Formats: sequence, structure tokens, C-alpha cells
Amino acid sequence: MIAPDWKDYRILGSGDGLKLELWKDIMLLRPDPQAIWRATVDYSKYDTHARYVRDRSGGGRWIVNKPMPEEWTVKWRQYAFGIKPTGFKHTGLFPEQAVNWDRLSKLVESEAARGQKPKILNLFAYTGAATAVLAKSGGCVTHVDAAKGMVERAHYNCKLNGVPQENNRFIVDDCKKFVAREIKRGKTYDGVLMDPPSYGRGAGGEVWKMEDDIFDLVKLTAELLPDPKFFLINSYTTGLQPQTISNILTLNLPRGGKIEGYEVCLPTESGGISLPCGCSGLYTADGIK
Repeated sequence: MIAPDWKDYRILGSGDGLKLELWKDIMLLRPDPQAIWRATVDYSKYDTHARYVRDRSGGGRWIVNKPMPEEWTVKWRQYAFGIKPTGFKHTGLFPEQAVNWDRLSKLVESEAARGQKPKILNLFAYTGAATAVLAKSGGCVTHVDAAKGMVERAHYNCKLNGVPQENNRFIVDDCKKFVAREIKRGKTYDGVLMDPPSYGRGAGGEVWKMEDDIFDLVKLTAELLPDPKFFLINSYTTGLQPQTISNILTLNLPRGGKIEGYEVCLPTESGGISLPCGCSGLYTADGIK
């Protein structure tokens, strides 16, 4: 599925392990492990603001070629998001997720039109783009991430979009531990979305490995959904197929709902190709068109 309606974000070219992006009027060249084809453009002919270069240790750094702001804003439809390049090559936003913002916001808006305010749990919620979209669409979103800095960025994105404070709750915590406590507290939700990392360590040294731990986390989280409207799982783990995510949802969510697995992609302006950017699995009670 191709992310729709981007005007402030474009991929000008890709290949040779790189992607050339325009974030509003700032041009960046970043590594992309999926872009294994030969480059569709000559990168040297573009006047980029900055390029991210890997080093031998696995890290990297930005090489700035010309003056650029430390932070700026891009828009998707009526929503605005803060962009701030980090030392880990990221910018604070994953534009391909517009596929899922589009689909889930329609569901939330439909519920809100019926006078409902769906309670949504966003796990591994990062800088809160989905939180801002779904909260502004009429949901009440609990945003959970273990990184305090990311939660602060989520606050910023929600404020940028004028999201009512009563539509958000921000939690800095280990996602699995938070879910377990919510179950003990008797809390329930109408929808869940999660974007777990491929690998990570908790504050107490706990190891998270996507392929080993995702099934049990989904099973646990499903206990918070007595009548689920939706359950979305995003994965950027190499080799984890959309059907795998679909199977996990099938085995843990109520029968009768619609389950889809799909690759999320971004269009590339040169070469007539799309850049694959991970996969998603989506359960909906009635399906989303």
C-alpha cells in the first residue's frame, strides 16, 4: 500500500542503498537497506542540505553541506509534524505510516460521528504522529514509550496540531509492563496500535527481540480489548512477512473481524518504482474500506 497525499515529503530518487528525500524544502540523502537496485538518479547532481554517512562501528553522522534549520515542520493533509534529524539517521517521522493514519482516522472519525470517543492505546508510540492524528480525529489516546525524549516530541506534535489535552495521556514506561498493570487495574480499550522495535533493552536490562516476543505481547494486550474496533501492528524487522503479522492477529483477536497483512511503501519519483518501508497487520471489527 502506497502512502497517500504527501506534498511536503517526496522521494526524488533511490538505489545503491540510499534514498534522496525532500522534506518540504530541505533535501536529505540517507541510507536505506531496501534500496538495493542501481540508483535511479545521479546523487552528485543534487544540492543536498545534508547526507547521513555510516561508520564502521554501525553508527554514523550527518555531513551538512549547506545551512539548514535544526528543526522544521512538514504537513500531511491538515496535520503538522516536527522534523528534527537525529544521530541515528532518523528525522522523527515515518512518512510511509500515512497509509495507516489514513485508514485508522477514518474509523475513529466514524465512531466519533456516532457520539463515541474510542479509547486507543498506542504502544512504542515514538514521536506521536499517529497519536496526534487519531486524537484530533476524535479518539482518546494513551501514548506509551520508554524513551522520555520521544514522549516529549509527541507532546510537541500534539500541541502543534491543537489536540485537546483531554484527548491524550502520555506515559513514559516499558510497554509490556504498562499493559500488564492496565490489565490488573481493570482498564479496557477500543483499539490498539503498536510499532515495536526489532531489538531493544528495557531500563532493567530486559531484552526485547521482535520474533521471540511479539506473539506474547499481542496475546497479553488483547486482554485489554473486550470488544476491539481495531488492532494494528507495524514491523520494520527484516524478513518478517505481512502474513506472519496477520497470523499473529488471527490467533489472538476475536473471530469475525477482518484481518489484513500488507507492505507499506512510498512512491519514488524517478524510475517508476515504490520503496518498501516495512509491513503492517490490521484487524478491524467491521473492516475499513
